Amino acid sequence: MRLSRSTAWLLALPWLITFGAFWLFPVIYSLIVGFTDYQLLEPEWHWVGLENFKQLLSDPDFISALENTFIFVIGTIPFTTVISLAMALLLNRKFPGRGLFRSGYFVPSITSLVVISLIFTSLYQRGGYVAMLAEMIGLTTPEYGFLQDSGTALYAIMAMDVWMSVGYYMLVFLSGLKAIPDELYEAAEISGAGRIRQFFSITLPLLKPTMLFVLVINSIKSFQVFIEIFVMTKGKFDTMTAVYFIYERGLTTEFAFGYASAAAYILLIIIAIFSVAQFLLLRRKAPLW
Repeated sequence: MRLSRSTAWLLALPWLITFGAFWLFPVIYSLIVGFTDYQLLEPEWHWVGLENFKQLLSDPDFISALENTFIFVIGTIPFTTVISLAMALLLNRKFPGRGLFRSGYFVPSITSLVVISLIFTSLYQRGGYVAMLAEMIGLTTPEYGFLQDSGTALYAIMAMDVWMSVGYYMLVFLSGLKAIPDELYEAAEISGAGRIRQFFSITLPLLKPTMLFVLVINSIKSFQVFIEIFVMTKGKFDTMTAVYFIYERGLTTEFAFGYASAAAYILLIIIAIFSVAQFLLLRRKAPLW
């Protein structure tokens, strides 16, 4: 039975209302507020045009937050991608207990990020498990713990993020590997191609769509890192990131919604440029390897 157009719109109406109220309206309203000096605790606000954006580009705190965010993105994505791909290649083979290993590696990615952050906060503290292991192999540890030292705090959070994320992206790569026909590998073996040659000539080229998905999703997630920073350091010890800067300016210290909204849209533009660049790079026909 074919539905009429009016019936179809009626059925879609609940979703359209939800989409408009909780996504479209906040996005448009935030854009408008970004051009004002609106503050939550002040009844009056005025149109300031591009003043918020100009001030942000000269704000040392915001520049530092962007630098930390880029360090986080560039420092985690390669490790997460390579480790998850290696794990997927290993777990794509048949061996006893393969399902158990897949489940075990995936568990951290579905565990509450707050819980994981609290656990690693304990592991990273002075005299904690990580410090004990480091001292056992002769490494010098920060006096007050890894999260209370500007030289190690951000990198400690990055290491936790990689550990937590690889399980999810491992399953994504596994699904991509399952889509590659076995006949291609059989033909390659008949032609005398070894495993390394098969990996670079068959596996990687056919995994480009999966690789694109992993890189784009992981990049967006990494640019928006917040919960780890909020729970573990509160932005101290040189761990202030862009989203935490937006949160702090908009909801804690100044309640400067206009300024925070402008910062959010600058971050949105950066994420969009980064994502488009990845699309163009990985969707080109020329091989990357």
